[in-house]
Formats: sequence, structure tokens, C-alpha cells
Amino acid sequence: MAEVQEIIEFWFADGMQKRWFNATPALDQEIRERFEDTWQRASAGEFDSWLDSADGALALAIVLDQFPLNMFRGQARAFASEAKAIEIALAAVGRGLDRLLPGERVAFLYMPLMHSENLAHQQLSVRLFERAGLASNLRFARHHLELVQRFGRFPHRNAILGRSSTPQEMAYLASPQAFKG
Repeated sequence: MAEVQEIIEFWFADGMQKRWFNATPALDQEIRERFEDTWQRASAGEFDSWLDSADGALALAIVLDQFPLNMFRGQARAFASEAKAIEIALAAVGRGLDRLLPGERVAFLYMPLMHSENLAHQQLSVRLFERAGLASNLRFARHHLELVQRFGRFPHRNAILGRSSTPQEMAYLASPQAFKG
């Protein structure tokens, strides 16, 4: 479980919190260099046994959900392990592992659900963030839910994923309210 601890220590290190949602090319490169092999192996299911512990499930969620957003920023590959991350999050919640993690950490176990374009996952995300009392994350979870309710997906992903945007999505993306990812 040394890899689990390495991932958690890296992601929750002093000073990292301010970089979670304000990444730089240097951070993206560092994550790619340190963890791309781990991501590939986790994507292939090699670390599914990590679901036997709360920290292991959290590490998997970070590797499969957060790391590819950094490693492959602006590429379709950034979403390549999203389905696996959602599977991990659902399994961990189903086993009650989320209740063993402190708030700041459990937020990252729930984020794959917030990043899903599935309405049921979005609704569950909001309920989980509410239950955990994570007000800041809850605000973003509600915003993500509103986008999926309105468009059935995240319009800001369309170009990256090669999807055509509807006129309504294009108008939204051109607006000052648009979420850019």
C-alpha cells in the first residue's frame, strides 16, 4: 500500500490545496511524470483491491479522476478513466468507506460523481456533499447538476471530445456564466 500513501501524501501535502483547482503546466507535468504509470495500471484494474480500504478507494478516485485532468489537460484522454473513477466512487460509497474519511478528503471520493454526465450520479453527488456538510463543494456540485439537467452533458467538454454543440450550448459557452472546466 506504499503507492496509496504516496498518492495521498502528494495530493494532501502542505500547499497543495491551493493548486487543486489552479493547476499550472509545471504541476501537470509533475503529476504526469510521477503518476502516469500508476494511472494506466489503475485504469486497467490492477489496483481494484485498493477498494478494501477507505484510503485505497480515495487514492484510486484521485488517480482516476483528478490526475488525468492534470496529465492530459485539454485532451479527450483527460476523461478516459472517468467511468472507472465513477465505478470506484459508487463502490466505496456502497461499502460505507466514505464515512471513514475526513471532509477535505472525502470530497475527492465524491468528485467522480460530480464530474459525471449522468443525471443520477449528479443527484447523488449533491446528496453526498450535503450529507458531508461540505458547503463549498456542494455549491459546485449543484452547479454541475444544473448543467447536466439543462444540457444533458457538460458543454465545455464538447470541443475536446469532438462533439457538436447545440445552439443553446454555444450561447451558454459564449456567456459570462459559462463554466470552462
